[in-house]
Amino acid sequence: MPFPPLVKPVDALDQAERVRTARHASLAGFGEIAQRRLAAAHVAVVGAGGLGSPVVLALAAAGVGTLTVIDDDGVEASNLQRQVMHRVGDVGRPKVDSAVRVAADLSPGTVVRPVQARLTPANARQLLAGAHVVIDGTDTFETRDAVATACEHLGVPLVWGVVQEFHAQATVFWSSPPPGVAPVRLRDLYPAETVGELPTCAAVGVLGSLCLQVGALLATEAVKLITGVGEPLLGRVLIIDALRGRTDEVALRPAVAPAVPAAAAVPAAAAASPIVHIDLDAALAAQAQGSTLLDVREPHETATGVLPGAVEVPLATLLAEPARAGSGPFVVVCKVGVRAERAARALRDAGFEASVLAGGMDAWDGTGRRWVHA
Repeated sequence: MPFPPLVKPVDALDQAERVRTARHASLAGFGEIAQRRLAAAHVAVVGAGGLGSPVVLALAAAGVGTLTVIDDDGVEASNLQRQVMHRVGDVGRPKVDSAVRVAADLSPGTVVRPVQARLTPANARQLLAGAHVVIDGTDTFETRDAVATACEHLGVPLVWGVVQEFHAQATVFWSSPPPGVAPVRLRDLYPAETVGELPTCAAVGVLGSLCLQVGALLATEAVKLITGVGEPLLGRVLIIDALRGRTDEVALRPAVAPAVPAAAAVPAAAAASPIVHIDLDAALAAQAQGSTLLDVREPHETATGVLPGAVEVPLATLLAEPARAGSGPFVVVCKVGVRAERAARALRDAGFEASVLAGGMDAWDGTGRRWVHA
């Protein structure tokens, strides 16, 4: 459902801005009032790289009044394949300087506040304060967690995306959404204890054109939140598989449900039976009897080793299409067991039999077992 607009509109646009944004004014349900909301809006963009670059270009072109762009890096020649805000002549210069230049070229009325600093848990709230919307285009989980935590405390929506190799995800997190809407946070999608060390673009690569696609999507989500037009991705994760030319959507709900009043509590006998967790010997025995070992970790994780004969289907893909895993029964594997539990429940809800490898791969690493390496 559409949300109320986040931003009160400015009183009026000048003639030059009305001409520049005339195609927005023609959009049904958008019009000049939405454009005036964009002019009054303040968006913080964390990261001026592969995702931040198209975000800045799109939001400046859209007429957003203020952009705070946060990045401590300088431009490198290898950035230019995907970070379209920068030019060859920018190599060696701060990335945030490119944001100032391109915004001025596209939208003279847009004010860019460049912040050449690394966002950390210590400074995140200060750097993001005052923004109506925050967009996270960073590439480390430590920074993403700091951004998400600050947005929770500030109560502002966080537009979030990630691109790796040929795959991408995008969603909206918001700890204080409008009344009647469930809050969704980063930890509902990726609990901190389930996330290992993420590979760099240099290690696994990234399709440059996919960064533009996802950056434009993130900018659109910000525009929808600011203007109250359309339905934001809160509670939904968009999954893009560029190689297959396919986009899927997965529902995302709070990991911890609100407390149920005692009078309304469901009797224990009526509750769903728990997912069974088994040890490695039992998992291998089940495999020998026809069960599928299903590894739901991300590709960069499975590259370090998988159980022999395991089928690899990342969690987000499995949630979008449980049947892709096969016919089962399944023993589901992840890093520590949290994602495997979620996958097993989804498989069971879809009518498949599923159990979980207790403790995940971490519990059995170093035991002398031999994994198959990619």
